[in-house]
Amino acid sequence: MKRRHFLGVAGAGTAGAIASPAIAQAMPEVKWRITSSFPKSLDTIFGASEVLAKAVSEATDGKFQIQVFAAGEIVPALQAADAVTNGTVEMCHTASYYYVGKDPTFAFGTAVPFGLNSRQQNAWFYHGGGNELLNEFYKKANIYALPGGNTGCQMGGWFRKELKTVADLQGVKMRIGGFAGQVMSKLGVVPQQIGGGDIYPALEKGTIDAAEWVGPADDEKLGFNKVAPYYYYPGWWEGGAALHFFINTKKWDELPKTYKSLLTTAAAHANIDMQAKYDARNPAALKRLVAAGAQLRPFSQEILEACLKASKEVYAETSAKNPDFKKLYDSMAAFRSDEYLWFQIAEYTFDNFLIRSRVSNQL
Repeated sequence: MKRRHFLGVAGAGTAGAIASPAIAQAMPEVKWRITSSFPKSLDTIFGASEVLAKAVSEATDGKFQIQVFAAGEIVPALQAADAVTNGTVEMCHTASYYYVGKDPTFAFGTAVPFGLNSRQQNAWFYHGGGNELLNEFYKKANIYALPGGNTGCQMGGWFRKELKTVADLQGVKMRIGGFAGQVMSKLGVVPQQIGGGDIYPALEKGTIDAAEWVGPADDEKLGFNKVAPYYYYPGWWEGGAALHFFINTKKWDELPKTYKSLLTTAAAHANIDMQAKYDARNPAALKRLVAAGAQLRPFSQEILEACLKASKEVYAETSAKNPDFKKLYDSMAAFRSDEYLWFQIAEYTFDNFLIRSRVSNQL
């Protein structure tokens, strides 16, 4: 009996000894580079790449390494997607709407004017067909994409002068990214697309009159309040601005199935983590900005209605000549309609009641 027991234990030990190397051998050494569209100083948005890389490395015991580079270290901020397309790097972390100059359909990967809020954006991506439609489109650029963060609803930006009517927008040179620039141009704004690290110098020198970036946590670090006192809200063009990890399709196809699964899971973790950080950091940052003299202003009803009208015009014009854009817009718009049917029942009434009942110190 003792001999049989010993052999059984020894056999189990041998099986374990054999299994470990087998698992290790099934995880090949892979070294990738990811270029971010964001500077290291903006640790929340840049940090998503670090969160992804750390998760992948830890899950593979260091076998799958992704080295993170900030904007400008390999390629400029707004050329990250090109670096993935041509294979300069295996992947990047960027805002899809930076590339609307190539095709306006890129806007749907980040946000479009009066589109989805962040929860609705994730619902559309993961369970409403959004990811599938986007990757069908991105394939033309040799890109496979995974959602990689969200800022939540953004602020409407910093302005040197106060805005009261639609006429006040005429001639304003504004840093504004993506598809929203086309909408704003209908109202007389002169849109400029500038990388995050270059916005402050342009605003300080007067090259631009206004700038939007994300929200209080980032805007405070960038110092916009020092050169433009009026802080407007909401950023109606980015109700839930999503970021993506763009991956070269050839490199994605070469990955073992296990690594694809790990990368997808790590990206989903980074996706959740980014907005959680922004939601945790924005309140204190907003209080500090107001205490330092920032003047909060809501966009007037007149301006919002004019922007909505202009947005609908641009959607119709672009859909009429771009089938890819129309396919994504029709999907997003139908999803948005159903989502707000639901949100107005529970989410909105719950939030609205608590906001009106708030007893903490007001800004």
